[in-house]
Amino acid sequence: MKALRLLRWSGSVLSPRTRPCLSHLLQQPLSNRRFLSAAASPLQQAIQYQDQEHDAEEDLWGSSQAHKGDDLVIPEDMPQSLQQEARLRALPSPPLSAAKSSAKLAALHARLSFSPRLPIETLARCLVDATADSNPDFNNTSLAILGRDLYSFYTSEAILCRYPRLPTAVVFAAMAAYIGPKTLTQITKEWGVELVAEPGGEVDPGYLQCRREDSMLVRKHSPDSDTDPTSAVEEGQPPIAGANRPNAEQKGWRRGVSSMTVYDDEFGDLVKGSARGGRSKGATTTVEDACARFVQAVMGAVYLHRGKNAAKLFFKEHILSRHLNVGKMFEFKQPTRDLSRLCAREGFESPVARILSETGRATRHPVFVVGVFAGREKLGEGAGSSLNEARIRAAVGALKGWYLYSPLEVRVPSDVEGANARPWKPVLVDIGEIIV
Repeated sequence: MKALRLLRWSGSVLSPRTRPCLSHLLQQPLSNRRFLSAAASPLQQAIQYQDQEHDAEEDLWGSSQAHKGDDLVIPEDMPQSLQQEARLRALPSPPLSAAKSSAKLAALHARLSFSPRLPIETLARCLVDATADSNPDFNNTSLAILGRDLYSFYTSEAILCRYPRLPTAVVFAAMAAYIGPKTLTQITKEWGVELVAEPGGEVDPGYLQCRREDSMLVRKHSPDSDTDPTSAVEEGQPPIAGANRPNAEQKGWRRGVSSMTVYDDEFGDLVKGSARGGRSKGATTTVEDACARFVQAVMGAVYLHRGKNAAKLFFKEHILSRHLNVGKMFEFKQPTRDLSRLCAREGFESPVARILSETGRATRHPVFVVGVFAGREKLGEGAGSSLNEARIRAAVGALKGWYLYSPLEVRVPSDVEGANARPWKPVLVDIGEIIV
């Protein structure tokens, strides 16, 4: 005999009392007429739709603001538990009263070592994406905006004060490595946060509430796609909606590094605004964007409830503590030419490559060690199986030695904030990268 699967209706029929109770909502009119139907016969008989000609699958989890004036008809003889179940399913996101009874949310609050000064209801709001609940009073949009600005400020000052000579392209790559969507998605997984299959009022508030978008549909719009990053608009493609650049409707315009700093975001990517309809009806998002907004919202909540000192400590523990090898982010096309231009700009002598040692010249696997000198000063050293390879490696080493300069005592501008802060000492401001 084939066994029955009690996945969809066991929660509402077999154990209806495990749902959070909303006694204060029983007197309020419902603003949504659609919710997931259960397999229980009393609930099927009790729930009546206002408009039968619409498709049954349309707006299955609509926002509470989308159907104003539409009331859900619930018979008076329906059991109290089923009425509470129906009202919960009509909500776009879990109510605030359910936050205190969520074990997942309490575990996340303790896992992040938050004090009682940060309410658990605020942490529950950080888990509600704008695609799940379009009401800004209940989603994490405002907290995510504040958290993103804080992350960008703390990360940029840490990178620029530690490595004041980094090229702008490497700064963008380092910013993405620290606080990019992929990194914040990994942080979300490390915190033990799981995504809900479909948002709703009956879902545990400890899950991340969002409406997922098909990854295949987003891949063509991803910044990691195989498009030229210096082209503002691809040939034959429509202009980018929501871009802050002037003349964004023009085709084939080149995006330089200087314009990326002025018009683009902190990662050097185009600002697309609400191209995917962030708060519109039926809007969806990717998993990376939802996880990134959640981590940013947590940062904003820490700043608002506990202050800037706690926010900066939170940033150091979860973001800046990660090891990042900046030296592997360089990619030189012609390192020997760049080194010659650098020496000419700084007033050094022209670089000269000299053989320091070699072995096995007449064998199949020779090794040459070449050094690059500017007068008597050795700028870099490299080894390779040919003289040209060793010379290029030496030039790359000399350029990395220049760009990766770091002062002994690194201080950032945010360290001088506060009454008991030490006086500010100016840091090195480099004149910029090599222009070839």
